[in-house]
Amino acid sequence: MRLFFYFCLLIAPPALADETADFLAARDAFRAGDAVKLGRFAQRLKNTPLEVYASYYRLRLDLENVDTGAVKDFLSRPEDTPMIDRLRGEWLKQLGKKQQWEWFDAEYPRLLNEDTELTCYALQSRRRSQEQAALGEARRLWFSGKGQPDSCGPLFEAALSAGIIGEPDVWQRLRLALEAGNVSLARQLAVHLAGNHAVSPAALESAAADADRYLEKLAPEKLTLDQKNDGQRAVALFALHRLAKQSPDLAVARWEKIAAYFPDTEQHYFYAWLAYEAARKLDNRAPQWFKAAANAPLNEQQSAWRVRAALRAQDWPEVLAGINVMSEQQQRDAAWQYWKARALQASGKPAEANRLLAPLSGEYNFYGQLAGEELANSPTISEAAAYKPRKQDIAAMLALPGIQRTLALYRMDMRSEALKEWSWAVRNFNDQELLTAAEIARRHEMYDRAINAADKTVNVHDFSLRYLAPYRDALRAHIREHGLEEAWVYGLMRQESRFVTAARSDVGAAGLMQVMPSTAQWIAKKLGLKSYKQSLIHQLDTNLRLGTYYMKTVLSWFDGSPVLASAAYNAGPGRARRWRGDQPLEGAIYAETIPFDETRYYVKKVMSNTMYYAGQFDAPQRPLKQRMGIIAGKTADNQQAIPDEK
Repeated sequence: MRLFFYFCLLIAPPALADETADFLAARDAFRAGDAVKLGRFAQRLKNTPLEVYASYYRLRLDLENVDTGAVKDFLSRPEDTPMIDRLRGEWLKQLGKKQQWEWFDAEYPRLLNEDTELTCYALQSRRRSQEQAALGEARRLWFSGKGQPDSCGPLFEAALSAGIIGEPDVWQRLRLALEAGNVSLARQLAVHLAGNHAVSPAALESAAADADRYLEKLAPEKLTLDQKNDGQRAVALFALHRLAKQSPDLAVARWEKIAAYFPDTEQHYFYAWLAYEAARKLDNRAPQWFKAAANAPLNEQQSAWRVRAALRAQDWPEVLAGINVMSEQQQRDAAWQYWKARALQASGKPAEANRLLAPLSGEYNFYGQLAGEELANSPTISEAAAYKPRKQDIAAMLALPGIQRTLALYRMDMRSEALKEWSWAVRNFNDQELLTAAEIARRHEMYDRAINAADKTVNVHDFSLRYLAPYRDALRAHIREHGLEEAWVYGLMRQESRFVTAARSDVGAAGLMQVMPSTAQWIAKKLGLKSYKQSLIHQLDTNLRLGTYYMKTVLSWFDGSPVLASAAYNAGPGRARRWRGDQPLEGAIYAETIPFDETRYYVKKVMSNTMYYAGQFDAPQRPLKQRMGIIAGKTADNQQAIPDEK
């Protein structure tokens, strides 16, 4: 990549090459803390789109001691780059730490990207004149199982002293911390609890270190639980939840010995978590445990898995019941709108189902497509309003500093900074402006940004930009060789890399098709590529050859099911196979009940993408529901061990 960058410098126009070299020198000086060198190159970047970065570097180099007037001059610039608000947030944190509230109060209202640390500094300032109101606002931040920034500490301590945060509030947050597995926060909270609510730090540590061993010691024959000791029972429930994550069977075995010591509400609480953990393991006992939870309040994740467990069991009345008790906001999610409609259909209420499906069918997504098929009116690409930017539209947008900075940063392979500039530049664009930006990105081979912008349109769309199909000539031979459907290959590749050739995942998957290095080595041996070496994984033709071979491999492993093959490509074939049901499952139910959040989203996106690419490529049209198919149940002959890495 570095060689490619220097090659780009060699072929770039002299002015552009000079600007790029000056910028990189300024950045290096900033990183080295060399103010003199930074100042020299900042001067050379004046009157260029990248000047704002050099100015930011100079101020950020010693923000604690920088002249306030210079900071204010920088912050008064037009808000056409994220660097302005970034420095504003960093400066506000310095002001908050120093309690320079006059300056803080003057600048804080202009902040666009707020975080909890700054919210608490703002409440600290407000507390000077409105103590009760500020501490009341701080109480709203209290109820979190996560640790909060240090700036919130003085507010919480004051609210505790004033009784605005009381012992019930401490107890509630302790439960949230334990649910989140945040033992350190639980220990901090425990010091505020006494009497029956007292929680032993040693017990917390013991339960966290080895939940099963801790619960074994609580068995009646060894140490009787104190029914009146809320703190002891809370730690026991924490240990039971921790054990349920590991093994529902172990948790149930321990629970049966001590359940009588817990009141009904806590028994229901335990069953809610047991059912949730079992559902995520696709344990078919999850529905009965959700029933045992009775009316225990469920969080969003528990509510979702209650419905997913019912879908796996194909219990439509329970699907409907589970969705009906979700919050109104959660029920508005497209997935639950669709499955509620399906449950209504199953209960003989087609009119009510259609009232949900009709608006959903107008959405260009997985569940919108399925809803449209239920109503036989799925929107097609050709029905979407089209817009093509004119030359003057392109020219006007290319003149915007934010777009110029994005292009410059991409040329320098500074993708993270380029993505931030791009997101900032397009954040308030209307549909036509978004499509103009998408076309500019396409012309500059920034395919991920083109898709990003085209995906944001609300009423006016261009599906040729939303579903770009670069590299078709390079892919055609590989697709033909393996007998793959081009639409599925593009549907998967769009989700894997957004067509960024240099894409690399956190776990090392590389290139357009995000092939893992170990898998690439395995495929190379299968293909007889004796000269293969890891550096070739980013080479276009090699990456496509490896990726399409693996797509064909997993497709053949799963009897031609693109749903299972897509799940296998993302999470590994072993997992995809284990996620089958005991009985045959509708493909959409299989996808909705995948335990990994990333893979569940991935499979639905790949299959939805495939539909749009099939339309764009004028391929024979098949309904999405038909493409999803029926996923065969587990049998003794289809559970052989296969690897989990793609």
